[in-house]
Amino acid sequence: MRVIGGVARGRPLKGPSTQATRPTSDKVKGAIFSMVEAELMRRHPEAGELWEGIRTLDLYAGSGALGIEALSRGAAWADFVDDSVASCRLIRYNLELTGLADRARVHCTQTHRALAGERGGVAGPYQLTVVDAPYGDPLVLSMLDTLGRSSLLAADALVVVEHGRRADLPAAVDRLERRQQKRYGDTLVSIYRPART
Repeated sequence: MRVIGGVARGRPLKGPSTQATRPTSDKVKGAIFSMVEAELMRRHPEAGELWEGIRTLDLYAGSGALGIEALSRGAAWADFVDDSVASCRLIRYNLELTGLADRARVHCTQTHRALAGERGGVAGPYQLTVVDAPYGDPLVLSMLDTLGRSSLLAADALVVVEHGRRADLPAAVDRLERRQQKRYGDTLVSIYRPART
């Protein structure tokens, strides 16, 4: 597992020591960030720096690989949320390893608590949210619903969800509308954005 783009490109990341956390493969991570950068370019073709000012929220962060990838590519800030103490230590270690800790904060709490602002929750607005919950987690839909109704998302936000192909997500969750979906083996990547009002 490594960073595949940006200033920390090629740096190895420490992975989890247990099977409880499923790291995103480099292939899927590359596909996710290719999709994200295409969306960023489509929305802001005049922008000089693609990632300038992008605030990122990494939910169910695990090793922190997705949020770290965004930081490496130039995101201004990343908040990482995971309820495992071991994962939180791992994220902090990987942030130090890549030299990106000064633009990040790790929230060691349950996702729904972080989104509700409990126990020092997260504060948006975020232009990019990445979600890599355990495959088959029954709370993902309610989490997306909460996220979509919250004030945490910027008007032009992207919400990227990595999930198993057996648990296909709906085309719309509250005000979040799916813009694209791609399959990579047993993994589906769905990109949502807030509906325009």
